[in-house]
Amino acid sequence: MGAVTIKNLTIGDGGLVVMAGPCSIENRDQLIEIAREVKNSGAVILRGGAFKPRTSPYSFQGLGEEGLKYMKEAGEIAGMLTVSEVMDSSDIELVASYVDILQIGSRNMDNFALLKKAGQSGHPVLLKRGYMSTIEEFLLASEYLLKEGNRRVILCERGIRTFEKFTRNSLDLTSVPIIKKMSDLPIIVDPSHGTGRADAILPMSKASLVVGADGLMIEVHPNPKKALSDGQQTLDYPAFREMMDELKHLHSFLHNRSYSEAPAQMKAV
Repeated sequence: MGAVTIKNLTIGDGGLVVMAGPCSIENRDQLIEIAREVKNSGAVILRGGAFKPRTSPYSFQGLGEEGLKYMKEAGEIAGMLTVSEVMDSSDIELVASYVDILQIGSRNMDNFALLKKAGQSGHPVLLKRGYMSTIEEFLLASEYLLKEGNRRVILCERGIRTFEKFTRNSLDLTSVPIIKKMSDLPIIVDPSHGTGRADAILPMSKASLVVGADGLMIEVHPNPKKALSDGQQTLDYPAFREMMDELKHLHSFLHNRSYSEAPAQMKAV
């Protein structure tokens, strides 16, 4: 399978790659604190939104370039790569000057002008699946990036809209093994947006690793109830730390033990 290398990190080579951080960058000191906390727990990429596409125009829209400056500083202090969303073709150069990976969000997956410009930039891109898109449409969107000569593309399954009301989206984990057969691009899973529920993040993260995901994107905040966006799907520090401990054990088991060594109860599943 293909892998993407960004600086000293390779995504898609069998390692456990976790991107973690707040949905929205709220202020400098908080972001630096979050970066240190998630890095200590095992995350390797700091995520955070500086430009936030929100359903309601009255919701917090992000800090813009000021937030990007905080992201760059926090990443350098914690020793982490960084990823943040770009929403407009005219902002690609700006965002790329501050972060290591450009994120193209679900709402922009079929913004073909944006995809072409991001592809031409040569900057690493994290492409999220559109919330109303099929697997085929998702992969064709990635081709817009690849066609421009940009091979450093990471896919992200983040759930699709269905008639289910108990979750924000329906996390389509069947897409992971299917995409791995159809594409050589690494794919990670975002169970935060995929479920919209903090209590579902751990089990869906485990399931993501079992089906072969190359990594995870998790929202983390010191006080989710006071987060300016998406607090209901965000983990606090202790929950994230406990989750990472469990994921490390699971990842080690999946990559270092054969089926014959598995406990009887796992073989029966």
